[in-house]
Amino acid sequence: MSRKATPTDNAAMESYFHTFKAEAIHGKRFKNQEEATLVSKKYIAFYNQERLHSSLGYTSPEKYEKLRF
Repeated sequence: MSRKATPTDNAAMESYFHTFKAEAIHGKRFKNQEEATLVSKKYIAFYNQERLHSSLGYTSPEKYEKLRF
């Protein structure tokens, strides 16, 4: 658990949520909770399976994990 007002305690998640909000949420209005949940689930799948990450040598986390382990 990170301390209040210290986002560096959990930098990886802070970075993810910033990216998630910018790419999947910003400027969108959802009809209901189900639609918001669906968008979130689709983005998580995209983020892990398709989105290229510079910190992983421009591969997706899923591909990086398969190559690495």
